[in-house]
Amino acid sequence: MTNIDRWKKWLSAGHTPKDLAALLAEDVVFYSPVVHTPQRGKMLTMGYLLAAGETLFNDSFRYTGTYDCRDRAVLEFETNIDGIIVNGVDMISWNAEGQIIEFKVMVRPLKGMQIVHENMGRELEELKAQHLD
Repeated sequence: MTNIDRWKKWLSAGHTPKDLAALLAEDVVFYSPVVHTPQRGKMLTMGYLLAAGETLFNDSFRYTGTYDCRDRAVLEFETNIDGIIVNGVDMISWNAEGQIIEFKVMVRPLKGMQIVHENMGRELEELKAQHLD
């Protein structure tokens, strides 16, 4: 199974914290489309990716393009959030053990970025309340 296959399996299998933790390196860095500073470490990255799972990965979410370079990949996606079509890319890098070491997300259009920001904020607050931060 390729690195991309493992990532996609996590998305389709209910995106649980335990399964996500196995995919991430301890020193993983997450780059948010709305937070200007890199988010460093497994726990912070898990929080963002779990919130993204609740925000973006609905029934309309689909990857529309995949550019696989073995230890790096760019995955184009599209989803519909509250009637707004959101396009974006996930740029993912893996270490030699197949763990994610860098995850960068870019989103468009501006209205899509705004709705992602709003919904992610709510999800992150819920995760903090559940002590997953």
